[in-house]
Amino acid sequence: MDDENLESKDPDGTVRTKRSPRRILKVLLFIAIVGLLVAIAVYAPIFKVMDIRVSGNGYVPVADIERIAGVARGMPFFRLETDETSKRLLKDLRIESASVRRVFPGTIQIDVTVRHPVATVPTVYGYVDVDGNGVVLDAYRTLKHMPIPIITGFVLPDHYIGDNIADGSLLAALKYLQALEERPRSQISEVSLKDPSYIIAYTTRSVPIRLGNTERMDEKAALTDSFLNDSRTAQGDVEFVDFSYTSPVIKLKGEWKKQQQK
Repeated sequence: MDDENLESKDPDGTVRTKRSPRRILKVLLFIAIVGLLVAIAVYAPIFKVMDIRVSGNGYVPVADIERIAGVARGMPFFRLETDETSKRLLKDLRIESASVRRVFPGTIQIDVTVRHPVATVPTVYGYVDVDGNGVVLDAYRTLKHMPIPIITGFVLPDHYIGDNIADGSLLAALKYLQALEERPRSQISEVSLKDPSYIIAYTTRSVPIRLGNTERMDEKAALTDSFLNDSRTAQGDVEFVDFSYTSPVIKLKGEWKKQQQK
């Protein structure tokens, strides 16, 4: 008979095996050792966060990402709960998605998708900055200098941080701005919605880019990228650009020039 098991017989003759105190003691000792090893891994100074890497932040400073996440160099490496840290990041309106993971031996990798303001929109109480999906990211009373275009010919009712814009023409303009490459977008100063059926963007050199209606905005953004990235085209020689037609047109001062589609 196993000396760690005890056998007993019921009155009806059934033999039952019981765990001996020695066997139970071994199990408890094993659990204690495992718990001790886990505690050492979590709290021991040798396992600590040595580096924090953040990717995709852009508009939001790295210091803000680390503060919102609640991570810091020197904290216990295994004490960090990655799921909870991701949830904390998502509570910030500026962050659209977040993923946090440990990279052995001591790095915390934070990958985020950040909402970027693409336009400033006037409201009845001031101004708001909005992203390409129409989410209000910031609100203020006095117009401040921002390296993003302003929407003109359109005034929002009272909108606050976190609100979603529903107007179709404004959403189309925001979609157009979001689809632009970073460098061309920096050359757009204004998008006019005075006539929502005929949207016009203006460059920082006051060249009108006629976009027309709200259809084919991704295509019109690609044409804008091509036009503004083309170093051979001096904006000073351009009277206006018309991307409202299927065949885009550039009108030079004193002559017409049809842009070759690639």
